[in-house]
Amino acid sequence: MLFEGIKKKPTRYVIGLACGNSCRGVDAALVRIKGTGKDLAIKLIRFKHFPYSQGLRTRLIVARKDAREICLLNFELGEFLAEATTDMQRFAHAEMCEVDFVASSGFSVAHNPPRGYDHAVGTMQVGEAAVIAERTNLPVVSDFRARDIAGGGQGGPISAYPDWALFRREDRTIARVHLGGITSISVLTPKLEDVIAFDAGPGTVAIDGAVRLLSGGNMEIDDKGAAAAKGVVIDEFLEYLLDHPYFAKVPPKCTSRDEFGPEVYLRDALAGRKEHSFEDLMATVTSAVSYCIVRAFNRFVKPQYQVSRLILSGGGSVNQALLTRIKNGLSDLTIRMSDEYGLPHDAVDAIGAAILGNETFCGTPCNVPHATGAKGPIVLGRITPA
Repeated sequence: MLFEGIKKKPTRYVIGLACGNSCRGVDAALVRIKGTGKDLAIKLIRFKHFPYSQGLRTRLIVARKDAREICLLNFELGEFLAEATTDMQRFAHAEMCEVDFVASSGFSVAHNPPRGYDHAVGTMQVGEAAVIAERTNLPVVSDFRARDIAGGGQGGPISAYPDWALFRREDRTIARVHLGGITSISVLTPKLEDVIAFDAGPGTVAIDGAVRLLSGGNMEIDDKGAAAAKGVVIDEFLEYLLDHPYFAKVPPKCTSRDEFGPEVYLRDALAGRKEHSFEDLMATVTSAVSYCIVRAFNRFVKPQYQVSRLILSGGGSVNQALLTRIKNGLSDLTIRMSDEYGLPHDAVDAIGAAILGNETFCGTPCNVPHATGAKGPIVLGRITPA
């Protein structure tokens, strides 16, 4: 069998694709992987970001309810992911690397994990794997979240296992904070069974969303947090932003744009505070993001774990105003960027997708039940043949 042949290869070359919640584009990583489980070894060969067109980005943001639009978007994003894969394939061919498969985490258009008060669960990611497989002639691993939810878990963060594979140390506990569209915290113990991970709250989805709403769509980002750095925090607004029921929930937990998309979390709040300056409003939203992380760390991590080091990654890592607030709030920790470990801050999720895909082919469970709340270890992902 083809799949058994991939599993038996001592070295596998994988293209990992990550869309993320920020709606900025697709991150693609070409990696070399050896082994599986605790013996897994990863080397990044190439990373590239493929930005969305404005039209595709807008459709990803707004396509939440219309079934037909989601159906069409699934194939449109699949074509975009296939183009990114083909670009990475050409590079791999020039480097004499034969790509074995693609691993794609897709873009979440809906995510409703188990909640005590709500028995309706489900998750949906777009970016059709069949399109990627058809265009590239490569098998594709996708849909990592669904199996964990089917097994009683939150369906995320699915980064817990890749984080453990990339950053763990044998003699101490460290943590990784991902500053993506949604911020997440992974506490990486020497033993996988003790690892926890959860979403802290909104990240760049709130910061970028505030920029777009306040500028009427004329601006996309607060470049390096420059506006937030100049502003003064509006205490009343900050208190409002932090008064969200999600923050009081105890892990395992994860969230999505369904709860913290700017249309839900910010639109009305910003519209009612037009008397404040752009800089002050951005300072407050950025502070709210940092407070979500600091509060979650102090409440859910420090009482149970002695963390020696904190590693930051994700697109928000370039926002200096955000970094300053996190470092001030967690000043007792040594804080480093993932780049210092040879892993570009915006490549970690794509590398993580490749790791998850590798474990799918190897039949290795990688959902980390202690992190997601699933009933037991589960092999994640669905394989679409070439």
